[in-house]
Amino acid sequence: MAGRLILVLNPRSSQYAAVTREILEPARKLKGWTVGKFELDLGGVDENAVRLAGILQDGDLVVAAGGDGTASVAVNGVMMAEEGQSGVGAGARKRVTLAALGYGNFNDTARMLGVKRREGLEEVVARFAQGQTTEIYPLEALVNGKHWRYAVAYVTVGMLAASTAVFDTEPVRWKLREGKPRLIFSLWSLVKWYARHHRQDWLPEGYRNGEAWTVRTTDYVAVNGKSVAQVMRGGKWYLDPQEFQGSVMRLGSFWRVGWMMLMSIFRRVPGETTRGDRLDFVEPSSVVMQAEGEHEELTGVERVEVRKARRGMRVVMG
Repeated sequence: MAGRLILVLNPRSSQYAAVTREILEPARKLKGWTVGKFELDLGGVDENAVRLAGILQDGDLVVAAGGDGTASVAVNGVMMAEEGQSGVGAGARKRVTLAALGYGNFNDTARMLGVKRREGLEEVVARFAQGQTTEIYPLEALVNGKHWRYAVAYVTVGMLAASTAVFDTEPVRWKLREGKPRLIFSLWSLVKWYARHHRQDWLPEGYRNGEAWTVRTTDYVAVNGKSVAQVMRGGKWYLDPQEFQGSVMRLGSFWRVGWMMLMSIFRRVPGETTRGDRLDFVEPSSVVMQAEGEHEELTGVERVEVRKARRGMRVVMG
């Protein structure tokens, strides 16, 4: 079975040369496939996802080759097409399949789906052609009652979300392009950011599911996938249509964040199984949110909700 293959790529990625060599060039040699290249522009996740959703058709295979930012655009574009949301028109729902190949720093989405780079595009296409797909259930985050973003692996609000801004700075981006050991360098960059910013107030006063969180609470964390930032263990909630893990955390001191990291590395990210979380702030607030490492600072936030998406998503897994 052949059809349309849409490659989602970021030409500004530090590993774009490898993506061109290992993904784009083999794609051009596939027989029987119509291959399209969707390149991320300078807009954010949401703008790129709307553009992607607008070009997708029933039966498409979408392959994201890049880091978690590229994968996030693909996830949101596919889910928008599934839901018939912006860019595709009312009622124009499309059934699309997603795969992800990791060419970034942490690659949580690609790690969750389990297709290794060494297996590559040919393996993804072969599995899709043989009908070897799986239904997974992403998270959906809403702000003040309106859809914000989909995420297959995790969503956070607060300090952890804000910390991802370090990867948008030019010194860090240049060093990653120079071929620094990506995981070690990325984690060290986060440690240095934490040392400078951990004493700030990151999560305004409020309630999770009607229960007030304690003073100095810094983060809300929802986990749906196998890992967070590659080193922190999650689970297989992505296979469950209703449940995921949620928690609020106080990570403003070195011993607290150290304990959380040890638990997350050797056991699992701390939290409780839930079918939905609602964060209500005492007054409209500015907060930073992220989904799969892509953050946004939002103002006038009164309520954040995290739940399972209304529809599942078909994926190719390893």
